Amino acid sequence: MYQYVIHKLCDRVASSTLLEDRRDAVRALKSLSKKYRLEVGTQAMDHLVHILQTDRSDSEILGYALDTLYNIICNDEEEEQDENAQKQEEDLGVLFTDKFLGDSENVTLLLTLLEEFDFHVRWPGVKLLTALLKNQCNQVQGVILVSPMGVSRLMDLLADSREVIRNDGLLLLQQLTKGNAAIQKIVAFENAFERLLDIITEEGSSDGGIVVEDCLLLLVNLLKNNSSNQNFFKEGSYIQRMKPWFEVGDDNSGWSAQKVTNLHLMLQLVRVMVSPVNSPGATSSCQKSMYQCGLLQQLCTILMATGVPADILTETINTVSEVIRGSQINQDYFASVKAPSNPPRPAIVVLLMSMVNERQPFVLRCAVLYCFQCFLYKNQKGQGEIVATLLPSTIDANSISAGQLLCGGLFSADSLSNWCAAVALAHALQDNLTQKEQLLRVQLATSLGKPPVSLLQQCTNILSQGDKINRRGSKVQTRVGLLMLLCTWISNCPIAVTHFLHNQENVPFLTGQISENLGEDERLVQGLCALLLGICIYYNDNSLENYTKEKLKQLIEKRIGKENFVEKLGFVTKHELYSRAAQKPQPVFPSPEQMLFDHEFTKLVKELEGVITKAVHKTSEEEKKEEEVKKTLEQHDSIVIQYKDLIRDQVTGLTLSIRLKRVQGLSSSQGEGAHVNGLHSEELSQLREEVEELRRQHTLQHTQLSDKDSLINTLVFTAGCSHQEVESLRSRVQAQCAEISQLQTERLELIRRAEAVVSTQNQPSPCPTSLSPRSLLPLQEECRGLREGHAGLEQQLASAQSTVAIEQTEKTKLQQEVQESKKEQDDLLMLLADQDQKILNLKQRLRDLGETIDEDEDELDARDQFGEDDDDDDDEDEDNND
Repeated sequence: MYQYVIHKLCDRVASSTLLEDRRDAVRALKSLSKKYRLEVGTQAMDHLVHILQTDRSDSEILGYALDTLYNIICNDEEEEQDENAQKQEEDLGVLFTDKFLGDSENVTLLLTLLEEFDFHVRWPGVKLLTALLKNQCNQVQGVILVSPMGVSRLMDLLADSREVIRNDGLLLLQQLTKGNAAIQKIVAFENAFERLLDIITEEGSSDGGIVVEDCLLLLVNLLKNNSSNQNFFKEGSYIQRMKPWFEVGDDNSGWSAQKVTNLHLMLQLVRVMVSPVNSPGATSSCQKSMYQCGLLQQLCTILMATGVPADILTETINTVSEVIRGSQINQDYFASVKAPSNPPRPAIVVLLMSMVNERQPFVLRCAVLYCFQCFLYKNQKGQGEIVATLLPSTIDANSISAGQLLCGGLFSADSLSNWCAAVALAHALQDNLTQKEQLLRVQLATSLGKPPVSLLQQCTNILSQGDKINRRGSKVQTRVGLLMLLCTWISNCPIAVTHFLHNQENVPFLTGQISENLGEDERLVQGLCALLLGICIYYNDNSLENYTKEKLKQLIEKRIGKENFVEKLGFVTKHELYSRAAQKPQPVFPSPEQMLFDHEFTKLVKELEGVITKAVHKTSEEEKKEEEVKKTLEQHDSIVIQYKDLIRDQVTGLTLSIRLKRVQGLSSSQGEGAHVNGLHSEELSQLREEVEELRRQHTLQHTQLSDKDSLINTLVFTAGCSHQEVESLRSRVQAQCAEISQLQTERLELIRRAEAVVSTQNQPSPCPTSLSPRSLLPLQEECRGLREGHAGLEQQLASAQSTVAIEQTEKTKLQQEVQESKKEQDDLLMLLADQDQKILNLKQRLRDLGETIDEDEDELDARDQFGEDDDDDDDEDEDNND
């Protein structure tokens, strides 16, 4: 019966000439469209579209037709239905949507109708377009994107004074912007950010209603994974407008569900801007803005406030984490935040207390761990501060430190605390060799009367004791956490490897773990033990005779087998939870039992797995060859750099030649037309810039040449002075030699006379007037004086000869420097000549292209060139004089 009624109504719509009859028939179809959706949609859709096309002058019939189409296409989500009925409803919606979109002009027609201000046309039009987007988003987006002013028409809905249309316009834009970066950009540049932030403020910010939520959802759509919009948002100073959203009072009890939802979305919006998946430069810039405008400080206030709902507190911790991640200034500020306790404690300490407290919610503990990781990410200063709290010299017995909390968590009975503390401590060592070595100093008191043990040894003790007590009950989570800590600690730290190997029990424990055939749960532990042993080989400095690289490899061959070792090592990356942890830095796990891998650790495994496999298979001869290859490669690095510079220079010259040819081609083919189009002038301006750059280089090289000239003159003058000094010294030495020869002759004569006197004294005296011994004393004194004078003259001669040799060496060195400087000067002159020729060629080409060249510059260039020639002549004269 109802099918006949629908059929008759469709006939009236199609055939009635009176508008009133068509209007009544469409009104009747609207009333039947919800109950008899399939029948009305099948029979009436084409007639309704025809009404939209032909009866544009009557807003009432347009409104009825749009409402009927909406009822046919929209899937009613308000009524409670079973799954089968709901599936049938969705299938009908998609079916009729496809039928409506069969002609893309229907969407264009709908966009045109949205320009109608009449409420009875605009509102149902907005709802119908939203329903179409929900059912076939990509297809509708494609039509709107190519429709002239399509997005602009929809943006006008936000300015509608009627709130119901504005609010439904928000829902429409949410659907429109899903997953389409092009539409997101157009919406953003249609001043969407300004309008949405104004609506949020007007509606009461976080205390507002559902409209605020819709605005925030639309903002998230526009900004998430869209770097262009994120940059536009930051450059438009919209980050500063987010700060008032997070102002909380002293009394934070009794928050409404809507306020909690709004704040969740506001925090999510902040995280979108500083997400680790964004480009590092964009993230860093947004982090800086958030600190400068006080947004980070406001978030830290919420962090330390009382009465804040637990889920908001958790999300605030996650948000602060990403605002400070990798930003030194933000990390320093966070380190200075104090909790309002008595006495005041650092916020880091308060958060760590929650992380190692097993009574706290799991998601909150994960958030604190993420915050601690972000605080230490690329923050060597922060890493040092955390490790310092574990060192004996800095421990304060009267206060709780971060180090004490981490140690307490590391050795507590709660496996989740063990894992979190181990991962947190590993992040304090990440890529920081200094702190890895510092942590080796940490000593722990185990029990009264027993000597303290190192933290490194205590970790291995827990691993081995847990295995001996009960492998099944030793909590895989605890052992995995400790193994990740040990691998991070000793990797790339030979001293830590030596400390680890120094304990005679560690290597047998690892080989025993790896060699056994254990169950599925223990495979991950085996793989991590293999990784730890592999690190001991790869970063081994061979300082322990019993555990050198070669002996450890022999031990693996004997106890485990190389192939078996590599297979066990592969268990780590093949674990189902490994790939999940590798996806993003934030530790998000469905349950505590699945909390096994840390994101940064997965990167370490990826880096080391291949090199450890090669190291295990490599022979000692291959290692020696590899070292030689490394040295050779290092020697060739400088050569490669030189070749790169040469290629870069050649490419620059080639680019200049191509541009010149393009200019000539434009000049010959386009003539005056190129001037009109602005192409010729643009090329010429680029050419002028290159000429100016060459001129600047020319001036710089002139300056360098002048400096070289001064240096040469100085060296020549110095060499001349040295030559004169050497000649003077040579004359003095020759004069001294002549004087020495004369004195030696006089000395020999005196000695001869003395000997004659002595011989005469020994013979019988022929006369009474012979010489007495007393009369010989003056002669003996004179001889002694002559001997001393002779020795002094010989010493002066040796000194003078030494000075001559030094001066001769200095002269040779100065002459070499002169020759080198001359060579450099010649090279510069050749380079200047080449530059001059390039400038002259470029100027000539500019003249050929009709450009005027300043004649004064030509004269100056010519004068410079002649000046250089004169300088060359002077240099040649000086060389000839020398």
